[in-house]
Amino acid sequence: MDFQFNFAVDENENSEADADFLLLCSPIHKQESIEKSRETANPAAESSPRPGADKHQDKVTSEKKLCVKAAKEHSIPEDLNKVLENKVLEKVLDLSHVKLSVVEMTCLGDADSEGIVSKSVSSHSDLIPGVYEGGLKIWECTFDLIDYFSEAEIEFTNKTVLDLGCGAGLLGIVALRGKADSVHFQDYNSTVIDEITLPNVVANCIDDGSKMGSGKDRKASKPPSKRPRKSEGSPDMLNKCRFFSGEWSQVSQLLSSTKAFPKYDIILTSETIYNPDYYSALHDTLAQLLDKNGRVYLASKVHYFGVGGGTYLFEKFIEEKNVFRTSIIKTIDQGLQRCIMEIAFKDSCSN
Repeated sequence: MDFQFNFAVDENENSEADADFLLLCSPIHKQESIEKSRETANPAAESSPRPGADKHQDKVTSEKKLCVKAAKEHSIPEDLNKVLENKVLEKVLDLSHVKLSVVEMTCLGDADSEGIVSKSVSSHSDLIPGVYEGGLKIWECTFDLIDYFSEAEIEFTNKTVLDLGCGAGLLGIVALRGKADSVHFQDYNSTVIDEITLPNVVANCIDDGSKMGSGKDRKASKPPSKRPRKSEGSPDMLNKCRFFSGEWSQVSQLLSSTKAFPKYDIILTSETIYNPDYYSALHDTLAQLLDKNGRVYLASKVHYFGVGGGTYLFEKFIEEKNVFRTSIIKTIDQGLQRCIMEIAFKDSCSN
């Protein structure tokens, strides 16, 4: 499969936070505007800070650290037609997905209780730490991992699978089509689960007789329909799915507290290691949720400019923790260098 990803550079002077969280990426159907980091000077720093300033700052920092997004499980509506109502569908790699630009335009009011769409648009950023973590886009490395599943003939049959940081949920949908026994989807934002992930899973579980494009085409051969789709097929595959939103440690705690919780045979995750500040939470979540002989397949850029994360930095972090072993199982040199990493417990059985 030969994809061309284009990158544009745009200088944004509106937000220092945008500069801190620069991320090079390429969502489908729309060229991604990359915000260029710029240094900000502070020549007016006080030589004598006011009394108690340091303590106040420490308190604010501490409160930020304690502020985590609670975990929530999202139920699947009985009326599946409601899930796809007013959704515009497209095809990529023979997978149906809602058109993200339309979601951004229509996801207002109660449909976006978190306000992530308006905040993302107003700040011109695909990442707002602690508020929005990129689930409104489909990121480049997702397709690298889907390619690898086919190349390496990864077996999902009868496996329990977690799509971690799922966004559009395409990785989990591929596992579901591969006859996984169960597939769970997690994203930081509840709006993403309700407006993107769940509709995508429903669209791929029902049979509507659609002829939208071939398996290798990214664009639909016909204009997408704006009419509500009818769920005429069997939704049995949906019974294998569960949907969660919230911060990783909170979701991990929620899942682990469930009686007879089966740990995951396979955890799939793409472009979740861009920020080194999240490494500890991600590592601990994998350690808590992965089966002792399970595998993690992680797709990532080698380096995320402006944020500092990347493949080799996360590998080093894992090595220092001494819980997992890692191996780079594929490197993609086209465009920005990207890798796929396999992670397993050090004492696990080899495949």
